[in-house]
Amino acid sequence: MKTIYCIGELLIDFVAIKQGNDLSKANEFTKKAGGAPANVACAISKLGGKGQFIGAVGNDPFGTFLLNVLKENRVDISLAQRSKTFTTMAFVSLAEDGERDFVFSRGADKKLKYDSSLKKQLKGNIVHFGAATGFLGGGLEESYDRYLFDALTQNAFISFDPNFREDLWKGEEETFVRKSLRFIEKSHLCKFSEEEAQLISGESDLERACNIIHEIGCPTICVTLGGKGTLVSTLKQKTIIESIKVSPVDTTGAGDAFIGCLLYQISNLGEPSKILTNYDQLLEMVAIANKAGAVTTTGYGAIPSLPDNEAVFKD
Repeated sequence: MKTIYCIGELLIDFVAIKQGNDLSKANEFTKKAGGAPANVACAISKLGGKGQFIGAVGNDPFGTFLLNVLKENRVDISLAQRSKTFTTMAFVSLAEDGERDFVFSRGADKKLKYDSSLKKQLKGNIVHFGAATGFLGGGLEESYDRYLFDALTQNAFISFDPNFREDLWKGEEETFVRKSLRFIEKSHLCKFSEEEAQLISGESDLERACNIIHEIGCPTICVTLGGKGTLVSTLKQKTIIESIKVSPVDTTGAGDAFIGCLLYQISNLGEPSKILTNYDQLLEMVAIANKAGAVTTTGYGAIPSLPDNEAVFKD
């Protein structure tokens, strides 16, 4: 089994539920562990895989809470870093109709320092870049670029999820796309939401959008479509794999569960890159990953709702 290194942010989500979409009027907040790469690492480890998180949190009680959550979910945090800068936080107020207000307070995640000793560990393993805050500058973005180079030179299997957050990139969407392109160009596997595929390609039709992204360089694309399933696209074939029917209560983390489950399955191959030439096997894996994403939506909160191996792989 290969190790999957998940690089990016780990942060506190303070969520005000059913208090309207105006943060100034919200009175009660629930503390949640957040950050897409951390969610992916937890998804992998809860399935029995080797998920390793690389990121920075503050040397404060919130940072301790976040790392404890990862440890409780069997994620290897030996490469996580602590910073004097306060832990990154996001405040979200959710109205009953789904409208929200969002304030982001960036802190320690941007302080990640590149670790040159990690380079040899990447050899033949899997590296997943989840870019929600990875392109916002600071040490994290610098580390992203250097770890991408290391992954390429060590023949690692590279996975990329842009994790576009509109609240973080209002008016700067073109910058986000430009920074994403160099990772798409070098990745073996990219996972997009429908919105992300359209934004990055500039094309509303998903099949044409995938063709444009293939031209950039990525050979294997998964576009998650919520309850409709996932569009799987390679240079030669495209298929929509349906998801299972569930009654969702919270869709937070469903995409992270999907890519975590898919990478977990790929990590069990003798050579991860074999999945690039076995389309039928890829479709089977995506069907299972769809199930992991769907199950996650049946509970509240991303990490607590991530399924274990039995929930995903039992008949």
